[in-house]
Amino acid sequence: MTKLAWLFPGQGAQAVGMGKDIAASSKAAREMFERADAALSEKLSTLIFEGPEADLTMTANAQPALVTVSMALLAALRERVPNLPAPSFAAGHSLGEYSALVASGALTFEDAIRTVRARGRAMQNAVPAGVGAMAAVMSVSGDVLEGICKEAAGGEVLSLANWNAPGQIVIAGSAGAVSRAAPLIEAAKGKMIPLKVSAPFHCALMSPAADVVRDALAKVSLSPLAFPVVANVDAEPNSDSARVVDLLTRQVAGAVRWEQSVLYMQSQGVSAALEIGPGKVLSGLVKRIAKDIKVTNIFDAASLDAASQLFAS
Repeated sequence: MTKLAWLFPGQGAQAVGMGKDIAASSKAAREMFERADAALSEKLSTLIFEGPEADLTMTANAQPALVTVSMALLAALRERVPNLPAPSFAAGHSLGEYSALVASGALTFEDAIRTVRARGRAMQNAVPAGVGAMAAVMSVSGDVLEGICKEAAGGEVLSLANWNAPGQIVIAGSAGAVSRAAPLIEAAKGKMIPLKVSAPFHCALMSPAADVVRDALAKVSLSPLAFPVVANVDAEPNSDSARVVDLLTRQVAGAVRWEQSVLYMQSQGVSAALEIGPGKVLSGLVKRIAKDIKVTNIFDAASLDAASQLFAS
C-alpha cells in the first residue's frame, strides 16, 4: 500500500485570487473562508480574492491567508472524497506547519488563524526595516556554509535559516553579516542571491517573535493528532499534542529543516505526496530532494478535480 504525505506551503506562495474558484464551486471551501473572516472579525476573504497584492503580501496578512486557502482546498477535497484516507505523515514549510497541524486535528482552524496573525505581526515587528537580510545560497554544502556564517557573523547574527533542497540553503541574520558572507560564498564556488523579504526569518533575530507565539499558543486548546506531523525544527515526527507549543515556538527563530523532513518521510516508506495549497514550490523541492516521491498538487478547481478522481478511484 502506498504511503502518502500531505504537504502544506509557507509564506511566498500567496497570490491574489487564490482559492476563489474553489470557494465558488465548493460549499465546504466557502465555509472555511467565512470562518476565517469571523475569526479575525474582518473580510480576509476579500483581500485574498481581490487584493491589493501589496496588502496581501504583508506578513500579518499572508500568513492567515495561506492557512485559510490550504484548509479550504483540503475541505473541498474531503467534501468530494468523504472517505479520504489519512496520510502517513503531514508536513508544512515554516508557516505551513500550522496548516499541517490543523489538518491533523491538533489545532482548530480558528485558533490557527488567530495565532498566525499574531505570529505574522510579531515577525514583521521583531527587526527594524533594513537591519536584517536573507539570501539563498546555491552549490555550497551545509557544513561549509555553517563555517562561513560563523566567520562572517563578526559578532552579529548569521545562520542557516532554510534547508530547502540539496544545493539550496537560505541564510538569515544581520544585513552586514549577510553582505560579509558574499565573498566567502564566492570563494567556496557558490552563488548567493539576496532575497526580497520584509524581515530575517528563522534566525536568532526573531526571538522576540518567538515569545509572542509562545504566549499566543498558551491560550489555545490542543487535541490529539490524527497522524504525525514532521516538525520543521528537528525533522522528526510528532504525535504528542503536548509538544506542539514548544515545537512551534522554537520554529520561529530556528532553521526550517525541509530537506531533512522529506528525507525522513522517504526513509519511512513515503512514495507519494499531496501538496495542498497555492503554487508548486514544495513539489519542486521534493523532486530535488527525493525524486522517487510522486507529488500531486491541489491549488485550483482543475487540480482539485484531478486529485478527487485519483483518490476516489
